[in-house]
Amino acid sequence: MSPSRFSRRSFLATTAAAGASALAAPGFASLLSPRFVRSSLRDTKLRVLSIGVIGTIGGHDRKTIASHSLAEIVGLCDVDSTALAQAAADHPGAFTCADYREAFDKHGDKFDAVIVATPDHSHCAIMTLALSRGKHVYGQKPLVQQLEELDLLGGAVSARPDLVTQTGAQRIESPARRAAVDILKSGGLGPVIEVHVAFGGGALAGGYYFADGTLGEPCDPPAGFDYDLWLNGAEYEPCRPGMVQRQWRSWWKYGGGQIADWVVHLTDVLFYAFPELQSPMQVCSRTPSRDLTYFHADRVLSTLTYPVNSKRFANSTCNFHFYDTGLKPDRAQLGLGEGQWPDGILTIVVCEGGTLVLAPSGPIEVWREGQKTDGLSWPGLPTYESFNHWHAWVDKALGRDTQHHWAPFEAGLRCTEPGLLAVKAAKYPGQVLNWDRAKLAFTNHADATRTIVRRAYRAGFEPVRAGG
Repeated sequence: MSPSRFSRRSFLATTAAAGASALAAPGFASLLSPRFVRSSLRDTKLRVLSIGVIGTIGGHDRKTIASHSLAEIVGLCDVDSTALAQAAADHPGAFTCADYREAFDKHGDKFDAVIVATPDHSHCAIMTLALSRGKHVYGQKPLVQQLEELDLLGGAVSARPDLVTQTGAQRIESPARRAAVDILKSGGLGPVIEVHVAFGGGALAGGYYFADGTLGEPCDPPAGFDYDLWLNGAEYEPCRPGMVQRQWRSWWKYGGGQIADWVVHLTDVLFYAFPELQSPMQVCSRTPSRDLTYFHADRVLSTLTYPVNSKRFANSTCNFHFYDTGLKPDRAQLGLGEGQWPDGILTIVVCEGGTLVLAPSGPIEVWREGQKTDGLSWPGLPTYESFNHWHAWVDKALGRDTQHHWAPFEAGLRCTEPGLLAVKAAKYPGQVLNWDRAKLAFTNHADATRTIVRRAYRAGFEPVRAGG
């Protein structure tokens, strides 16, 4: 069926049916469910503790949430005393501390919600503690750094259904991304065959976010920086140049490389559109990269296989193909012919009736029989009003009506899982690993289960286990 013959009535009917199915699926009821409304806050301000007050995005999170008329930053926590002092100048009445545990133990009655914008390896310990103490949580992506932590954080969310969570997946503000969700839900491109995701070239040469793979000699941490608190639950090792303030993303123990950093931004539309995509059953990562003792691979080609049992997919499985460090799929192989990709970072959904190509914040292209059309001109799409992703979290936590609360942790965890699998499987390049999420095990590879599923936490920094 061509776009010109796809009526608004058909679009709305199909989308409504697909949407109802999606919202009925596990993990998606939270998008609209009243169980997240905390009525006691309806007419008061949301008091927020900011943990990780500047960093790479913490300052933006904090300032944007503070710009909501009913939100107030009442606490600041950071292991970097310089960053803490800078943030305190913006919020002179807020309490300050370096240790997040002190914030909960000494000041827990002063705040209702928490921003967690710390390095990946500390996310799970802080977020599970916040949820166990009854706090709403805005958490930066990727939500967790270990595969076991998918379940640890998921269990904490399930144990507190009254709390509002949100993943730092703000690119859904873009009309192009929301249009992609609606087009995929509609089924107008036919059953999905496969997915391709290109992550850009940022990890190739190092620089602002990523290390170049050179392991410097041990060094003192920056002045005023509490390195022991920064390590959180990770085992001790000496500080290295460039490691603690930005380039931790490249370190095996603290980040997840470029793939884990971007995966939520690039796969979210698939998980919003298709509740059938629950957990991969298999992963195979191929890479000629550097030694992985200290750093993540920086040139990864990975294939993740999802089981699906749905007429909205062409087969009983659907492969996600990941391309890291400037690598991209071949346009000719995908039937798009000569031309330029709209961006170096892409989500490509190949369907029986056409191919959707989406850059992180747009544009969106729809290809049929070698012809490109603007995805935003797809017949029957609604008008996408602008909204503020951070403010939607505040509104939801206050019990206010909002249709823009995307990316609760249930959805964010589903987006995070394939990224973690892809980068961790690089430890076993070219080997097919059969993943059983229920068992948190690679059923055909005991050594992979032993080495890349979980970590031993330093005493005092363990995640809170629901029901434990």
